Amino acid sequence: MQEPDQVASSLRRTDGCTHVLLITTGSVASIKAPLIVGELLKYQDVRVEVISTKASTAFFDVQAIRDLGSRVWKDEDEWSGTYKIGDPILHIELRRWADIVLIAPCSANTLSKIAHGSCDNLATSVLRALAPSTPTYVFPAMNTLMYEHPLTAEHLRVVREVIGYNVVGPIGKTLACGDVGLGAMTEWRDVVKIVVDKYNLSLKE
Repeated sequence: MQEPDQVASSLRRTDGCTHVLLITTGSVASIKAPLIVGELLKYQDVRVEVISTKASTAFFDVQAIRDLGSRVWKDEDEWSGTYKIGDPILHIELRRWADIVLIAPCSANTLSKIAHGSCDNLATSVLRALAPSTPTYVFPAMNTLMYEHPLTAEHLRVVREVIGYNVVGPIGKTLACGDVGLGAMTEWRDVVKIVVDKYNLSLKE
């Protein structure tokens, strides 16, 4: 585990680069995380950091993302047990670093936490600390009946109208559980395309 000063040093922004913060949460769609990171890194001057909730790491190989050259931050990275007043704080350093935030996938649980302002893990602490001007995109992913639950509509309303995040999807398809219906995460290539189009990115030569 890196010490706080090492964390702050490693999260210095690079002039001329687009800094993409990907947050993965406890949905099967987290399996797409290495694909999203790998595709983003095909573009010039792009840096990617990943925050993963404990549940999301059940669905993808963390090492696969590290092998691409990006880091995966977890809850246990937030506090090393040696914190002293004045040390950098990880969730603040990450929000300062990010130009754009992608919550892909956003589970029903994390959606509820965001709507209620919870800060009980690294991901939700970063989101609560974000400047309102940071473009943030939410890609819901859950079972159809979870998506159709009346509380989901209310949580999405708060996320859109009160917090000001952009909600994209979900889409309809056969879900991982075998059900067919609305609730799947937007296709991972379309997640990447949002960043590419917004920052007019060019592929590496």
